Amino acid sequence: MKIDNTIRSNVRRAQAIWGELPKVAVAGLKELIRRYALSVSSGDLQLINGQWYVTHSGLLGIAKRRRCSGIATSIDRFASDVPTRKWVFKAVVYKGRGAKRFVGYGDADPSNVSPLVRGAEMRVAETRAVNRALRKAYGIGLCSVEELGWVSEPPKSKASSNSNGFHRSNGSNCNPTRLRDQLCVLIRQHNLDPTLVKGYAAHFCGTETLKEASRDLVESFISHLAASAKEDRDSLICKLNSYAQPVEVKQ
Repeated sequence: MKIDNTIRSNVRRAQAIWGELPKVAVAGLKELIRRYALSVSSGDLQLINGQWYVTHSGLLGIAKRRRCSGIATSIDRFASDVPTRKWVFKAVVYKGRGAKRFVGYGDADPSNVSPLVRGAEMRVAETRAVNRALRKAYGIGLCSVEELGWVSEPPKSKASSNSNGFHRSNGSNCNPTRLRDQLCVLIRQHNLDPTLVKGYAAHFCGTETLKEASRDLVESFISHLAASAKEDRDSLICKLNSYAQPVEVKQ
């Protein structure tokens, strides 16, 4: 009964974020919840082009529930190339004492990361390596969001650009300023703490900071935040409070 309630709650939240879902997407979501205890509300999953993708935070949650004993990462200095900002990382997941270790590699360079995270290729590579190692360790065939490469589009005519020089893709404005404005409006509208929202957003997107997240992830977070605030603001406030930094009391 409890798992059925969890599934229904996650399906409702997913539909609040992404709209009416096709039956195949709903069936896939139910299976992911049953098998891995993933949660849409916690930002464990993303729906992109009709396909489910697990996030970095979702994979870490699985590792914690399965009592992962440790994760180690290191730079592959032979495959990396600092001048071109090409980074290759090796990650090793230890499921338990005496258990077999699982290795994953992740790479990142300016050609396969979003323009929003240019300059953070090293961190992206490490995250991708960890994600791949975790997926191998726990038999997760689902690709992670952070492993998705950035597909460069062919140059567009000036007519398809707005006055600020940002191109439109699939009818949506790529201007990061608009996304920031949308987030600010939500924060003011629902009287939310901006600092806590930023912390939640980074965790949701699986990045260290919000500015490192891709545009698609930020858009998904904004939709998620709007739905959460409308559906159950009190629960959202409790969730945000979990990202508050403890204040040191001076003696």
